[in-house]
Amino acid sequence: MTHRLATVRQMWQLLEPIHATLYYAPEAFEEAAALGYATDERWPSYFAYRAAPLGSAGPQLVNALFYSLAPQMVERHTAPAWRTATPEQVLKARSTAVNRALQKLLGDRIGSPELREAAKLVRRATEGADTAGRPMAAANAALPWPDEPHMVLWQAATILREHRGDGHIAALQAHGIGPTESLVSHAAAGAAPTEVFRSRQWTDEEWTAARERLTARGLVETDGRITSEGLRVRTKVEKLTDELAAAPWNALKPDETARLSELLLPPILDIVGAGLLPAQSTLGIGMKYDYQ
Repeated sequence: MTHRLATVRQMWQLLEPIHATLYYAPEAFEEAAALGYATDERWPSYFAYRAAPLGSAGPQLVNALFYSLAPQMVERHTAPAWRTATPEQVLKARSTAVNRALQKLLGDRIGSPELREAAKLVRRATEGADTAGRPMAAANAALPWPDEPHMVLWQAATILREHRGDGHIAALQAHGIGPTESLVSHAAAGAAPTEVFRSRQWTDEEWTAARERLTARGLVETDGRITSEGLRVRTKVEKLTDELAAAPWNALKPDETARLSELLLPPILDIVGAGLLPAQSTLGIGMKYDYQ
């Protein structure tokens, strides 16, 4: 069973807010603070929560797998992470935080037949994901499945999100786009203002050097605007990313995927409507690429 790439991309767009709840919900910061992490900004808990499935991973490994975050930023937050709490403690706090947050956000939808149906469908898709060569997806897939439908939904969204992310790194590397270049080219393509990408904390000198490298390849203008060749390459990256993310959805028939989209929309609107998530991010979820 093969789905259109537009469907694959749509499923990512629907599931991403569910996964991202972990990084923005007040409950996530409360659980992180209880472990001893600083919560005056989101990064200490972000690195701990996202890296915990890897075990006591050091900065070099985390930097390789997270890809687009500045190495000095990774070092600052990852090096002390496991002195504050063990990965096992962080994983427990992560589950508690997500459970609390989703119960509050989804209210009466928790335990509903519709949420149970959505969880069952998305778990089927997730269990069809091949994690070979996808370390972040594999680390999360190795965790035991929870029992509650809303937690199954979150875990499935997380595995699929990391599965896609691992593939996206492969797609970037296949087209010679390094970590800093990935952000500069995405900003140039209009995914979000440059200021949003500054959250990855590359220095001005590093950002300028990446832009110069892309300019030398004819992908970006000297003023930061993307060229026609740059848009062509970026489109190829996004197409390959979607192609590499497609396999899990082959576990579902087209009518099942359509039904899942229908079932996911109300809880997604609950999450987005709560105002937790930023209006703009570095992911470029709203970007449209003409490769259908």
